Amino acid sequence: MTKYNYHRISSSKKIRYLKHCKKSNYYIVFLHGFMSDLEGKKPKTFLNFAKKNKVGFLAAEYSGHGKSSGKFIDGNISKWSKEINLVIRKVVKKNKIIFVGSSMGAWISINQFQSFKNQIIGFLGIGSAPEFLERLMWKKFSKKMKKEIKKNGIIKLKHGEYEYPITFQLIKDGRKNKVLNKKIYQNLNVTMVHGSKDKSVPVSYSRKVLKIFKNAKKKLVIVKNGDHSLSSPQYLNLLKKELKSIIS
Repeated sequence: MTKYNYHRISSSKKIRYLKHCKKSNYYIVFLHGFMSDLEGKKPKTFLNFAKKNKVGFLAAEYSGHGKSSGKFIDGNISKWSKEINLVIRKVVKKNKIIFVGSSMGAWISINQFQSFKNQIIGFLGIGSAPEFLERLMWKKFSKKMKKEIKKNGIIKLKHGEYEYPITFQLIKDGRKNKVLNKKIYQNLNVTMVHGSKDKSVPVSYSRKVLKIFKNAKKKLVIVKNGDHSLSSPQYLNLLKKELKSIIS
């Protein structure tokens, strides 16, 4: 059975996280996607990978996601990035970090570079989706949808079998978190893995992320026929292989 922990951020907010503490000198920090949680296959896969490779591990749920407290509609990129920052400080402390960011998790990972730049030694992006709120949502909204979200502060967005409650404050906050114009000069290993059949986020987003890193050892892996989540056993094995090569 998986044992979860909670980090109390305020009197009304606690963040659920999964950890494996090891006296190794670095931690894998997994950040999940938009409206996802720690119940999926990826967090468990990377936790088992960390145990097998005798390294530390941390994965946390943003507020309004999974079993963390708060309402999803009250959250945004700034808040979620800040929460993750606090949990990393508590669990990882001064150890080295390899970020594994899935979809929106890649955006939140990039937001951590300023705080932990001397600790980060690697970054694995999976279907990376930085700035998706503006570029993949707002810009594709019809005039009617834009009018509705401005008037009501929220719109229900259907995507496949899911329905996402998108708030106007979330969209506006996304604009304050632009990362694709950043320049990161650390010398580290950066690998982006993206499915060629990703229906949510184009492969070009992984290419955009790689451009941020000026001195990194960079790699783009396009998975033939791969979807957005890359959660089937064959894809998880590929992700573990890429993570292993970042470490070595």
